[in-house]
Amino acid sequence: MEFSIATLLANFTDDKLVARKVLEKKLGCEDENSLQKLHIALDILEKIGILVKERGKYRRVTEEGLIEAKLRCSSKGFCFAIQDVEGAEDIYIRESHLSNAWNGDRVLVRVLKEGSRRRSPEGEVKLILERSNHTLLARIKQVESGFRAVPLDDRLLFELKLQTNGMKLEEALDHLAHVEVLRYPLAQYPPLGRVVQILGSDAEAAADIDLVTCKHDLARNFSETVAEAATKLPKRLLKADLKNRLDLRSLFTLTIAGANGDPKVVENAFSLEKTANGAWRLGVHISDVSHYVQPDEALDREALRRGRSVYLGELVLPMFPDAVADRCSLVAGSDRLTLSFLINIDPKSGEVIDWEIQPSVIQVDTALNKQQAEAVLNGDSHKQSEQVVQTLQDLEELRKAVKQVRLARGSLQLNLPPNQNPYYDEGILGAVVVNDLPVHSLLTELVLLVNQLTATHFSALGVPAIWRVQGTPDAEDVQEMLKLAINLGVELALEPEVDIQPLDYQHLTRAFVESASEQVLTYLLQDTLKPSSYTTTKWPHFGLALPQYLHFTAPLRRYPDLLLQRVYYSLLEHGRDRRNTRVKERINLRHSSSHIEINWNVLPPELQQELQSDLTRVIIQINDREKEVQEAEADLAGLQKAQLMKQRIGQVFQGVITGVQSYGFFVEIEVPAAEVAASGHLGIPLRVEGLVHVSSLKDDWYEYRARQQALFGRKNRASYRLGDRVSVQVKSVDYYRQQIDLVTVGSDGVAKGLDVSAPSEDLSDIYLSNHLDPDDLDPYGEDE
Repeated sequence: MEFSIATLLANFTDDKLVARKVLEKKLGCEDENSLQKLHIALDILEKIGILVKERGKYRRVTEEGLIEAKLRCSSKGFCFAIQDVEGAEDIYIRESHLSNAWNGDRVLVRVLKEGSRRRSPEGEVKLILERSNHTLLARIKQVESGFRAVPLDDRLLFELKLQTNGMKLEEALDHLAHVEVLRYPLAQYPPLGRVVQILGSDAEAAADIDLVTCKHDLARNFSETVAEAATKLPKRLLKADLKNRLDLRSLFTLTIAGANGDPKVVENAFSLEKTANGAWRLGVHISDVSHYVQPDEALDREALRRGRSVYLGELVLPMFPDAVADRCSLVAGSDRLTLSFLINIDPKSGEVIDWEIQPSVIQVDTALNKQQAEAVLNGDSHKQSEQVVQTLQDLEELRKAVKQVRLARGSLQLNLPPNQNPYYDEGILGAVVVNDLPVHSLLTELVLLVNQLTATHFSALGVPAIWRVQGTPDAEDVQEMLKLAINLGVELALEPEVDIQPLDYQHLTRAFVESASEQVLTYLLQDTLKPSSYTTTKWPHFGLALPQYLHFTAPLRRYPDLLLQRVYYSLLEHGRDRRNTRVKERINLRHSSSHIEINWNVLPPELQQELQSDLTRVIIQINDREKEVQEAEADLAGLQKAQLMKQRIGQVFQGVITGVQSYGFFVEIEVPAAEVAASGHLGIPLRVEGLVHVSSLKDDWYEYRARQQALFGRKNRASYRLGDRVSVQVKSVDYYRQQIDLVTVGSDGVAKGLDVSAPSEDLSDIYLSNHLDPDDLDPYGEDE
């Protein structure tokens, strides 16, 4: 198996010695070639002082001033090393100090010059830990010595020498191609590549899915080794598999398939019944994938590499081969191994009374698809059995009660277009979207509840976990947002010295609803939210208003969820359910009642440390992969929007100004759902944003006023302010860069800026860096 220096070094935690045999197993080095590569890598890392060898084992050496980071470069040739630690300074890297590293690579950086108030620290790349660009999109050209591939990404400032491999590249000149990197730059040798696929004469001639999967190096198939491992999974359950499991096969359970965009994968089943004391007993049954996929084997390593399933329109790139889904999915009429959450809930208050997490076996009675469940929740129940209808209706009532509890503690809800989050949870914003459809809303509340209770259980028992965290918004960002809200007519205030609480944000969203500028205000608030991430350090989740939170409900589609299944089984197998052997009464580690009774270390210290190290080893890789997937999904959406607007060049739309900068203002244009559906995309309104460049405003000289988020004309005193409604015409569309250029339209319906100047060469950086002025990107002002 191929491994990177980053994945190799991730095995060195807590300053412990690691044997080479352990590394071979963790990295999947089974053939002579991979074993030789590991031997070479260890020797080199030892020689450059990253590892030290003691008694035949290796230990990581920590060196002050040496920082692990990810490179983010600009088309101008300068780069920043972005640290993983929140709030840490970005390190400026000159082109001469890149050591052949490329944009997106993970690197070890040595700090050369400390930062000051006005300047970032400066550094150099000491070691490339992991290459980001294994494949890339490029245009083919011919030179005297052969053929070259010129990357479309203008942040990759090089050309690749191409191997022909029998291909007639003359026929592909000036065409767009998917190119695999065979060799990265080495000393005087240029990078070497080969053409995998000719995509078309240009970006628009290529399929958008091909562009995205090639650009982000997303595998569309599994290797023979992984596929073969999947087919070898046992097809039948044995009696031994049912040992120590709660038999829930007689319990009425149902599933809702297809709501996650992948009808082949059904991880969750639901049951609901009344207890003797009148409480609801909710059952959420999660496929036990950890029973089949063992650590450090082919399927597990592939799942770690992929990190999660990827959803690109109708194309799903699964984390596991179909054979794994076939074995683990909760299909009707078949016995399936699960982890069952049995939760007792007060029907009046919606509060959880107690719960337990049991290894179990279930048999799904009814499998509904999304449309069938949607019909029942909307009142059309004549096609389903009375038991199915009653269960769904009761689940809907329970959802309302659980939601009220969530909102009462301060959990955020944002009034945004319906999201397509296939995991049902809080999504990348860390906040629940209000406008979701009934089935998605139902599943969201149930999933959030299970994730919350799992986190509470792991936290109370002191078990290592991969926590899902979201930091508190920066006070300065919040105060700036409130100033802009005042400009939009919403008088709100928060004490700048007092820590911001989720309930404060909830009050803001309620105030926004009453404003004519709710849309823009919601976007402003959304921009202040920090990104969610995974960590092994327990920390609150701001958007959900929880002291701890994690992901547990999607083990077939998300790697952290699978890992935490394994942690839970370690707890059941090795956890101490009494203080010592002299105590007769045992504590039920599967039940929430154990939380108040346990006051000792549940796991043996060695196992606790081993589990913590195993989780820490994969955190960076999981977070990196999540960002890559988000970028790919955003890229596809951007291409689809660009294609949609390419067909509407010259058309006039109404829109609202969502951002103002010195170089122009951004307008969100309203494309009716019918037009979106007619274009073959989802039949929902799209958030399509374009730029009115200041050079197109020919009627006056406009000054930018940051405090008011507005452009003011010097002579005619006309203005363009945040939140203003404007009429705009689509002037031009750059499909690959996903740039939509607009011009304003006067009351006579005539565009004001038909002679709009072409965008600057770095305009793509403006779009991609969330409205940053490219002139502000160079911290040293070397172009001045």
